[in-house]
Amino acid sequence: MSGAGKAERDAARLLLARLGISAAELVQPASEGPPVPTFAEYVPVVAAAVSTGTRRAYGSYWNRVVEQWGDRRLDEPSPSDIERLAEEVKARVVVRRNGRGGRSAAEHLIAALRCLYRRAVADGLIAQEANPALRVAKPRRLPSTRRALADARLAEISQVAASSGDDPALDSLLLRLHVETACRRGGALALRPVDLDREQCLVLLREKGETVRWQPVSPTLMRYLLRHAEQRHATEEGPLLRYRSGQPITYRRYDHLWVRIGEHLPWVRAQQISTHWLRHTTLTWVERNFGYAIARAYAGHSGTGGDAGTTSTYVRATVHEVAAALAALTSEPHPLA
Repeated sequence: MSGAGKAERDAARLLLARLGISAAELVQPASEGPPVPTFAEYVPVVAAAVSTGTRRAYGSYWNRVVEQWGDRRLDEPSPSDIERLAEEVKARVVVRRNGRGGRSAAEHLIAALRCLYRRAVADGLIAQEANPALRVAKPRRLPSTRRALADARLAEISQVAASSGDDPALDSLLLRLHVETACRRGGALALRPVDLDREQCLVLLREKGETVRWQPVSPTLMRYLLRHAEQRHATEEGPLLRYRSGQPITYRRYDHLWVRIGEHLPWVRAQQISTHWLRHTTLTWVERNFGYAIARAYAGHSGTGGDAGTTSTYVRATVHEVAAALAALTSEPHPLA
């Protein structure tokens, strides 16, 4: 027995020598992987890796995390620490007329931390089960106060936009684009001349979640978009919507537009009407007249899962059906309808 044990030990020593491992290294504790960075070190890494939209949504919350926990390692905060920080953010939120007690700020902070920790898990800095953000519940969302606007109210908004301000042509074009396509602000700002299919009257919309879709527009709106791009010297690959100076517009143009409309229409200011109300208006009309499947496609929502159930996978609307809904909405024939 002792001879067999010696032979096994000799064989083990030979194997370790060939592997370049000493016997002392076997009794040392295993390496725990790369050192866990601090929030101040890791937040810039994540911010550089995510999309522009994600960075815009979470950037201010990551800055708050660095401000509070900059010197702490990612594996130090507990779920209670995150809940405490969420309550601080909630309490310090700027009070607005349409505010809801800071619930949205707390929700966005937790979402920002989940994004941060998800990257840390993928980078091998912490284990999945050590992710504290997953053990913190987001505040329950309250029902939205947005709703579809009546035709008369929408006409009032359009009239004010077309008769006031320093660039009524631009503002009228913006409103018509959002009413016809039900696109989000990001989709309009990302629109380029190269994204216009003038023959089939389609525009390529790139919106949140990196979704891309061809959306029908009326021939009249297509002419306005092409004329706007030509008159304001928009390059093929650059932003289409521009000021008279040729500079691309930003989200700030929307803010100024609704402030100005609110000065002329008190009900707009009182209810905090915004561009997203136009999306509600168009999609509600499409759903009432053409059904849920076409409204879902019109909105650019995914055709799978969600609260619509599995059936939505099999009843996806085509671009021709969306074009038919648009033709009815605008009372103008469309090439694909």
